Amino acid sequence: MIYWQIFIAFFIPGILGYGGGPSSIPLIEHEVVGRYEWVSVQEFSEVLALGNALPGPIATKMAGYIGYQQGGVLGAFIALFATVAPSLVLMIPLLGLLLKHKDSPKVKKMTQLVRPTIAVLLGIMTFDFFANSTKSAGLPQTIFIGLMSYLLLAKWKVHPALVIAGALIYGAIFL
Repeated sequence: MIYWQIFIAFFIPGILGYGGGPSSIPLIEHEVVGRYEWVSVQEFSEVLALGNALPGPIATKMAGYIGYQQGGVLGAFIALFATVAPSLVLMIPLLGLLLKHKDSPKVKKMTQLVRPTIAVLLGIMTFDFFANSTKSAGLPQTIFIGLMSYLLLAKWKVHPALVIAGALIYGAIFL
């Protein structure tokens, strides 16, 4: 019975949490704190803080931890599967449909209409990062890191992982 509860506790936020981890966190909290009472609010906030400190999607990290806590290795596997199952269930048929109609003029038009939207969203995200960086590090530091990153990536073709590592080291030393 516990494995079914674990599945439901993470499958429902996966279906309803449109927008990824940040939108599904309150839904996960409702399930694991309010409905099943597996963890307290304090414990949930600690799991959330730990999940935010680690790389990767927050919902899967929380699912793995809470699933393991409640049902061992099998519980962790079920919780992880339940978290990604809604995306899998939708993506497989949608991908098949897209491949079937990839040469359709309507599909080509749709992808042409989506590209500017993605560009605007990335531009907004870049502006937000720039604004946050100038507040925390200052304008000169932000311009220096941005300019050096651009030169290293675009002009000198340095691997992005090395540029990120260099920026982290620079930040650790000078900021």
